[in-house]
Amino acid sequence: MNPAEEYILNQPEPFRSILMHLQVVLEHTLPEAELKYKWRIPCYYIGKKPICYFNASYKNQYVDVGFWQLAHLLTKWDEYLVKENRKVVKSLRYRSLEEINDEIFIAILKKAEKHKDEKFYKRK
Repeated sequence: MNPAEEYILNQPEPFRSILMHLQVVLEHTLPEAELKYKWRIPCYYIGKKPICYFNASYKNQYVDVGFWQLAHLLTKWDEYLVKENRKVVKSLRYRSLEEINDEIFIAILKKAEKHKDEKFYKRK
């Protein structure tokens, strides 16, 4: 079994259900995306380009879905994305399965996929 899949399956609830739901939606939306295990968390790539990562934060009690390419882009979904003093990543955060809005998640995935070839770190 892929270590990234093990990470997801070994999470306690509600993290496991949230991660599994996000995994299904992502893989249906971006079937070419490949699930890898990087930095001890599940990360999705298309080719060699990162799309997003999943991280269960026990301390803060949420699942963080981080997007590198969106850090410097303004989107109509910015109100849903958390930057929180990070220069390179914006993320969606979910504390329960009911909080997930599939339409917003899918739209953000498509935006990230569209910009996957852009550099995600801009030096000042």
